[in-house]
Amino acid sequence: MSIRLLAVELYRAQQKVDRIQKEIDKADYKEQESLQDELRIAGKELQMLRKMLDGRKESGSFRKKFSTLL
Repeated sequence: MSIRLLAVELYRAQQKVDRIQKEIDKADYKEQESLQDELRIAGKELQMLRKMLDGRKESGSFRKKFSTLL
């Protein structure tokens, strides 16, 4: 996947997280519980996409240089 496509997916994931957070603010207690689960999943997806994008932005030589530290 190209960096541009990753960036678009990252943007969509961030928008989804923001939308769910706004829904949580407006929802009653019962709905908040289910929305919290949905927010947790959307947050994990957002983190995964961020890590993927950050990994793609690093050059190959940079990653090789620090791969022994992991």
